[in-house]
Amino acid sequence: MTVARQPSSQSQVAMVFDLNKCMGCQSCSVACKMLWTRGPGEEHQWWCTTNTLPGRGSPRDWEQMGGGYRDGELVLGREPTREEFGGGWQFNKEEVFFGGKGQSVHLTPTTADGKPPEWGPNWDEDQGAGEFPNAYYFYLPRICNHCSRPACVEACPSGAMYKREEDGIVLRDEDVCEGSRKCMQACPYKKIYFNQVSGVAQHCNLCFPRLEQGVAPACARNCPGRMVFVGVLGDERDPVHRLVHEWKVALPLHAEFGTEPNVFYVPPLSSYRLREDRSIDTETMRIPPEYLESLFGPTVHEVLAKLQSEIERVRGGGRSELLDTLIVYDWKTLFGPFDKEPAVVDAVRKAGQ
Repeated sequence: MTVARQPSSQSQVAMVFDLNKCMGCQSCSVACKMLWTRGPGEEHQWWCTTNTLPGRGSPRDWEQMGGGYRDGELVLGREPTREEFGGGWQFNKEEVFFGGKGQSVHLTPTTADGKPPEWGPNWDEDQGAGEFPNAYYFYLPRICNHCSRPACVEACPSGAMYKREEDGIVLRDEDVCEGSRKCMQACPYKKIYFNQVSGVAQHCNLCFPRLEQGVAPACARNCPGRMVFVGVLGDERDPVHRLVHEWKVALPLHAEFGTEPNVFYVPPLSSYRLREDRSIDTETMRIPPEYLESLFGPTVHEVLAKLQSEIERVRGGGRSELLDTLIVYDWKTLFGPFDKEPAVVDAVRKAGQ
């Protein structure tokens, strides 16, 4: 049995998602799907998912499935079922389009075994929580976190999974993978899928072939809201490093899982609550701070206060380098060393063939 490579790296590529800009358009999810998971056995795989919060997420109730580290020790959770992931449905297209039944039949999804689906990658979209007039929700994109201490790598019995030294990306050798699915149990974020056709587990590879050519991942490049930063931690000039380590407004999701994730989030501000007389309560946000704390930890309160303070400074006529960075006047500032156009890189590659 091959010994798993140690989860260490000389450099770490990281991402920051500014949740104040996410509109839930699913451009990131579709870009990833079209590029990476269109093969046999990958129908249900969505390496990038954008879910509505509060919500049960994808796979359903993943936050309660376990995994990660407890008191420094690896803890295996449970593997999500295909039904909990959802998706990969079949549709009665022949009947609808060519069956001659007019408007008496409609497109109806069914699972692989012919049953009505009970969950999907974005099943509870836009439902949120709260009651009128103070209902609230926001969107949360999720990919593999390419953790600094990846539980999946430690749990892999075949040594197929490893953390690449040159950039910290967590990858797997599918020729070595034995399909034990221990990685799925160990990952507390449940962003690893199993391919029943090939018999191997699969997950987001951070578009490493693009990164190697100086091109940002597809999910980031296809975001119309300019909300996804890609960069290198440790480079003090990089916006990702500054947002995480200098300004400290980008936080990991569920840091208590102990895997030290390298995908970070600028938490969402929200509108103020309305009182019963419909006057504005300028002391209370609609999104409960305690809910955000359950996702991003107690530091989230300081982050929200800092963001609000910077906004007030600008409203008062001042300047804020932090807000200028988050606004992203020039799209290239999103991607650090990965700002090349994919079409140009592809043209150069073809010309060299």
